[in-house]
Amino acid sequence: MLQTNNLYEVGKVCIGDFELESGVHLKDVEVAYERVGNLYGDSIIVCHALTGNHLTVGTSVSPGWWRDLIGPSRYIDTNKYNVITMNVLGGCSGSTGPTSINPETGKKYRGDFPTITIRDIVHSHKRALEKIGVTEVLSIIGGSLGGMQVLEWGILYPHFAKHLIPMAVTPTLSDYGIAFNTIGRHAIQNDPAWNNGFYEEQSIKGLEVARMVGLVTYRSQRLFNNRFQREKKNASQYQIDSYLKYQGEKFVKRFDANSYLCLLQAMDSFDIGFKRHGIEKALKNIESSLTMVAFSHDLLYPPTVIEETVLLLKRVGKVANYIYVQTDFGHDGFLVEFEKFGTEISLQLQTVLQTR
Repeated sequence: MLQTNNLYEVGKVCIGDFELESGVHLKDVEVAYERVGNLYGDSIIVCHALTGNHLTVGTSVSPGWWRDLIGPSRYIDTNKYNVITMNVLGGCSGSTGPTSINPETGKKYRGDFPTITIRDIVHSHKRALEKIGVTEVLSIIGGSLGGMQVLEWGILYPHFAKHLIPMAVTPTLSDYGIAFNTIGRHAIQNDPAWNNGFYEEQSIKGLEVARMVGLVTYRSQRLFNNRFQREKKNASQYQIDSYLKYQGEKFVKRFDANSYLCLLQAMDSFDIGFKRHGIEKALKNIESSLTMVAFSHDLLYPPTVIEETVLLLKRVGKVANYIYVQTDFGHDGFLVEFEKFGTEISLQLQTVLQTR
């Protein structure tokens, strides 16, 4: 009989002073987290994407961004599993980042917040998990920037997770991906109100432009064309123009420009082979089995590269599966249409439980 003690907990854990990969020391670092599900069940770690946060499941009043994938009797069943999500270092939803108070000055870091890497994020989350008593997990799952974290988890801590599920991610961010990040960065830093990162609250219009650029890359040409069909809102404005403007304005109200730049830089520098003698040798360090998930029309993380990565993993003796999801949502596919891949994720987790 399955023993359960379901909970929903949102909080912060202080991991103390923390040294970044750059050698910079941050004091009194905090990591915000959500923990939901069966306390007696195997733990699953969720890693969120660039503009996400730790509220993966949320509540009925305020649903989380993966609530249709994770929850009671859903694909990742919280009656069975204990699911933990942590806000990234450098973010703006509770973990230490540019909007946090610098203990040394008593003021917000803002433009003074140091450069971080995906490895820094993973190391900080490992320490946070230790603080709440989690020493091993069944699986780690995430898409995009979250998928970057999943791969680094497998390399930095090879025996921490039995199974890894990196979604919509490749071993490095391509030059094409960096190019779009560069446009977003320039839009923010050339905003007249930028002031080297010491801007007034919510005043950076360039962040709206950066969000618009991102949205165009996250979804497919077919989806945009089918949805808007050159329809006009008025004599001088197309519906697509109105949609992008609305999304940009909404985004500025919930996200910080310094955090956005901080995380873009972390994504740009992502390369699992860096200081590890290349991608192949880096992948050899992974001991977990893997399920890599790719989405059709993903401009940023092409399915062909993800499939090649799975083949490389197999060549170096790893247990790796490849799931290809046909969707018009492109890169955003991991955030929608869960019926297209949720069952396979559930089956993979069940297989790991049975064979460990």
